[in-house]
Amino acid sequence: MLRAFVSVPQLRSQRQIAHTLLEARGIVRLVELRSAGVTAATVSRMERAGEVMRLARGLYQLPNAPLDAAHSLAEVAKRLPKGIVCLVSALAFHGLTDQLPKKIWLAIGKKDWAPKPDSMPIRVIRFTEGLLAESVETHVIEGVPVKVFGVAKTVADCFRHRSKVGLSVAVEGLQEALRQRKATPAEIARQAEHGGVSTVIRPYLEALTTNG
Repeated sequence: MLRAFVSVPQLRSQRQIAHTLLEARGIVRLVELRSAGVTAATVSRMERAGEVMRLARGLYQLPNAPLDAAHSLAEVAKRLPKGIVCLVSALAFHGLTDQLPKKIWLAIGKKDWAPKPDSMPIRVIRFTEGLLAESVETHVIEGVPVKVFGVAKTVADCFRHRSKVGLSVAVEGLQEALRQRKATPAEIARQAEHGGVSTVIRPYLEALTTNG
């Protein structure tokens, strides 16, 4: 009887810790909960009781947490903190395309760990360290810091990876970035130079700026 009496307050304490952590961080990995003193068994009981929601393997959120339109980006950032939202997903985040990517495009280093395909659709693109460190912005989505490439770099990267995203998508991104004044021609040209696609993007950049 003494053992049961002791375990109930302990279980409640773990649940309180879990709730506090989830409220503060929005989305939490199981390893973070365990580091805070919450056992996997407690998390499983909380999930069965509807106190937490399992987003993916080892990834949890409160069921009543407000969902941002970019919720999936927060999930991915939690699973792959080193990853940077890129290409079509970055275009969509910046409001530069009507495309709704079925997968989240994520840039990682040449030797970084890549997740196996599961319930979270991710398209991994490997970047060199120099290009990976360029023009990275951090946006907080549902309490989670999410790294996204800036507008000018995203446009240049789409031209660099036009065989993957499609030339029409790259041109649309360029056109919208200029129309919405989210990047200047000089900023885009500079990023294109860094990415080795200045000769590819120049005719489109000149045509759009000439036409006004």
